[in-house]
Amino acid sequence: MQTLWNKGTQATKSVEDFTVCGDRQLDMALAKYDVTGSKAHIRMLESIGLLTAEELALLTRELDNILCDIEKGKFILEDEVEDIHSQVELLLTRSLGDIGKKIHSGRSRNDQVLVDIKLFLKDELKLFRSEILDLFEELQRLSEKYKDILVPGYTHGQTAMPSSFGMWFGAYAESLAEDMHLVAGAYRVVDCNPLGSAAGYGNSFPLDREMTTADLGFATLDFNSICAQLSRGKCEKAVASALGGVALTLGKFAADCCMYMCPNFGFISFPAELTTGSSIMPHKKNPDVWEIIRGHCNRIMACENEISMLCSNLQHGYHRDFQLLKDILFPVLTIAHDSLRMAVYMISQVKVNRNIIDNSLYDPVFTVEEVNRRVLAGEAFRDAYKAVGIEVAEGKFKADKSLKHTHIGSIGNLCNDRIAEKMKSAADFI
Repeated sequence: MQTLWNKGTQATKSVEDFTVCGDRQLDMALAKYDVTGSKAHIRMLESIGLLTAEELALLTRELDNILCDIEKGKFILEDEVEDIHSQVELLLTRSLGDIGKKIHSGRSRNDQVLVDIKLFLKDELKLFRSEILDLFEELQRLSEKYKDILVPGYTHGQTAMPSSFGMWFGAYAESLAEDMHLVAGAYRVVDCNPLGSAAGYGNSFPLDREMTTADLGFATLDFNSICAQLSRGKCEKAVASALGGVALTLGKFAADCCMYMCPNFGFISFPAELTTGSSIMPHKKNPDVWEIIRGHCNRIMACENEISMLCSNLQHGYHRDFQLLKDILFPVLTIAHDSLRMAVYMISQVKVNRNIIDNSLYDPVFTVEEVNRRVLAGEAFRDAYKAVGIEVAEGKFKADKSLKHTHIGSIGNLCNDRIAEKMKSAADFI
């Protein structure tokens, strides 16, 4: 196998197979970032005299050719090549001979893979920002559209007080605004340039790390070379934690949809083509999409813990354990994207039952309203509470379903415009 570390002694095939495992396939997601990092690195090498202007031009041309192949889907990782870094260097050496071998001066695979992963995760977080905003905007639209349609609120899984579809949709929109702060925080953790830290201790070349930081679009550096290596695992954990927050919100919404779709509730419905049937029960319209989203969200939330367990109790510096981070995180990124996109697709076609509250089954949710009316009329709260409770127990309670909720965050004052401002302030950090 073609390896960058080979000094004449080759590992046995069983060792190679075990240590490389599925990493080669996962590396393909990093291909364009490896080329981008290499282009910035050689520009810096030329600026400090380790490459000539002619060598820089030749290397840049060949790297651009490789990038073009990547974008066209023509780039492959050859069977005997260990990883993406080896493949790029091999292609350069084939085309340019010894000039291609100069590309690795002043760096290690350790800072090279860190650059690749950080650039990759920055783009992933930008994409999540866009997808979260799409879901947020759809929820806000629905909140405004159905703000006057009442629905029972629940505590302990029991009917509690009057709510509205506007409040329900709007609640998840605001929760996403809070989650966006987590995504923005993860972006800041990732947005630090590790290039030049090499294997974790720098090197004797006069590398211009400020130049590569600006060239690659990082906000700042991992200044300390050891700290740059400590960021391996931390960046992945920060991203997983942020996505876990989003998944907690989306998973609860999915669970609500499963419950509200049940005919026993009948609060919402979806077109038949967005549900699934039963092989034996002809009446079934199952919420499989929401159930899969709910299940995916649980897997997303588990990711942070798996990363934590992998990285715990490791002393500083690189360890091959870190290779497994891609196998943990990368599939989760995919299911998180899929879940957010599908959620937007589903709720854009939701149908709301506008007459739920007319059912006398839900009359008890208006008991607090009656207590409050009596308190406003001068009765002591505890006396009013007891009197209404007796009426309910004796079957004499008559629900007055007129509502006058005006305080911030209540049914009549959802503050969706201010929630939009909250989301904007969080999203603008990315």
